[in-house]
Amino acid sequence: PPQGSGDAAEPVAAQERPPVPRTMSRELAIASAERAIGYLVAEQHPDGSWGDNAPQLFEEGYALNSFKSWRMASQALACMALRTAEETPERRAALDAAVGWLVTTPFPARDSDWDIDYVWTALYGTVATIELLEDPRFAENVALLERARFFMGVLLSHQATSGGWAYYDDPPFTKQPTWATSFCTALVLPTLSRAGAVGVEVPAEVIRRAQRYLDMCVVPGGVYSYDLDPVTRMGGVEHINRIEGSLGRTQVGNWCRRLMGDKRVTDEVLREGLEAFFREHRYLDHARLRPIPHEGFHANAGYFYFFAHYYAAKVIELLPEEEQEALHGLLRPHLIKTQRENGSTSDFLDTQYLINASTAFMALSLLEGVPAKAATRASSSDD
Repeated sequence: PPQGSGDAAEPVAAQERPPVPRTMSRELAIASAERAIGYLVAEQHPDGSWGDNAPQLFEEGYALNSFKSWRMASQALACMALRTAEETPERRAALDAAVGWLVTTPFPARDSDWDIDYVWTALYGTVATIELLEDPRFAENVALLERARFFMGVLLSHQATSGGWAYYDDPPFTKQPTWATSFCTALVLPTLSRAGAVGVEVPAEVIRRAQRYLDMCVVPGGVYSYDLDPVTRMGGVEHINRIEGSLGRTQVGNWCRRLMGDKRVTDEVLREGLEAFFREHRYLDHARLRPIPHEGFHANAGYFYFFAHYYAAKVIELLPEEEQEALHGLLRPHLIKTQRENGSTSDFLDTQYLINASTAFMALSLLEGVPAKAATRASSSDD
């Protein structure tokens, strides 16, 4: 409205909020990742953990052990972020304490028929522990190896009849789940293929069945169906199985199949998936921080946001080196614009486990585009 009119003006905060640039530099990415890692270090409890197991009023109806499951899964992601960040004495102490908590804390039990969120814990627990065992700093950690084998055992016993994994189940609610999702399966498959090299054996048939499941989830248009149906669900123009609802699944699916040697996932397929990610990004923006799962258009959920960006960053790293920096530059603003003053971020409910997981995902995503030498210089300058 014109100045001096009686209409209420825009809030000051909205007026002063700077526009989000189209691209951001590597230096800004390093600074933002440093702040995110700093938050994790500052908020860590003396026992190496973050958050607590207390049920949240926002999430009534979930099994009590689900809160433990989400906390332990976010612990695994925090370990991944601290492992990836350039080491300093303070960060190394935080990482050692975090790993100690991850490998000694009792694993959540099943206390629901449909809610098996501890599978999400086992998925990222497996990814985190295998990555740690591949790190020379932790290669001889016997307790870590035993916990990796435990996480893997959970996955082996919970591979769905269809071949994939998911953190919920459908009737008849047997010990072996009957439901799976494409993204849960894709996020862990490359880790399963490497696990034997660090002493965690995975039967070849388990990997074959999981690959077949993911292959059957691929539908035309660069989309990965949310789950597998005899006839792919596509109920109208605003469905989750259109590209606008598959932005994160497309990234993790393409990344996984490329690493697993699927020659159909060419550089051009990776580029097309990333082009769709940036073109339709407004759907992820719309869903972020909405409190109801799948509340967004095309059934996007808030918690898709950082998961999608992490695997977009990993896809970028699979393209020719000369293309990577420009694409990381496009990705960074969508991460950094969400960061709070204390270095943290979140994409769903403001529960501690989600703040920790989101902050870890953000740091991991930003560090994907930072060569080790650049990160080393940044950390050295902060000491």
